[in-house]
Amino acid sequence: MSFFKKLKEKFTDQSDTVTDKFKQGLTKTRDSFSGKVNDLVARYRKVDEEFFEELEEILIGADVGFETVMKLVDDLKMEVKRRNISDSKDVQSVISEKLVEIYQGNDSDQTELNMQDGLTVILFVGVNGVGKTTTIGKLANKLKGEGKTVMLAAGDTFRAGAIEQLEVWGERVGVEVIKQAEGSDPAAVMFDALRSAKAKKADVLICDTAGRLQNKVNLMNELEKVKRVIEREIPGAPHEVLLALDATTGQNALIQAKTFKEVTNVTGIVLTKLDGTAKGGIVLAIRNELNIPVKFVGLGEKMDDLQEFDADKYVYGLFADVIEEKE
Repeated sequence: MSFFKKLKEKFTDQSDTVTDKFKQGLTKTRDSFSGKVNDLVARYRKVDEEFFEELEEILIGADVGFETVMKLVDDLKMEVKRRNISDSKDVQSVISEKLVEIYQGNDSDQTELNMQDGLTVILFVGVNGVGKTTTIGKLANKLKGEGKTVMLAAGDTFRAGAIEQLEVWGERVGVEVIKQAEGSDPAAVMFDALRSAKAKKADVLICDTAGRLQNKVNLMNELEKVKRVIEREIPGAPHEVLLALDATTGQNALIQAKTFKEVTNVTGIVLTKLDGTAKGGIVLAIRNELNIPVKFVGLGEKMDDLQEFDADKYVYGLFADVIEEKE
């Protein structure tokens, strides 16, 4: 059975709104990437070296990343040879299969949040302008909808308006925000927030941090100080360090991820604005080149458009038109 057929059988239930969100959210990438692959398949009757060279260009254009593209194309060549595939139309299904394999690697369960029996502390990091505060609000809404008591810590005390922005989200979602005055020590805010969250027996504390990146030493010192306070109050915390990245910035997002990985133990990526880019291949570049799982993706402006990442649904979103045509 082809991989397309397996995906089709898995996601034929159109009442699956999450699958539909991936399909809608990846429209720009699909129109660009899948459209070009379709055109390539139409122009080449047989699978030869020229076919793979053009496929490389398409994948690089979708910001899949050079290293990942080389690995993917090498794997494809081997699989095409192994299965004795000569018709280019049969390659599309193999491409989708290999994309999922590259994403999942050896561990397909890393996308779930590391939730604790007691208080779970989630630390958010990322530069200004990537949609970090909005994502914190949407994640708080998601967790609250699952029946959890959520609190927010306004640790970005440097950016003008950051505390107020988080407060607006707190009111919208209906969760408490622990804050101090603008310019306060972020570690002091975390200390207050942790004490309050423990006293009120909250399930989750989501901590915002400053998004400045003028120099790595300052950033590292600040994040280390915040993490020390958190760990002192709750051994083993933070349980997640989520890095918010803007998908529309493509390879620049990958550079940011590398920088943050150097200064802190990033446990997962939240890729915002995936619906706003034709370069959704960045998901694969991040996973393959940095070995950090993408845990959530932003697929629109609505409150429930922050979705847990699913490699199968991602690939379905990339190839939805082809899969439905074959149906």
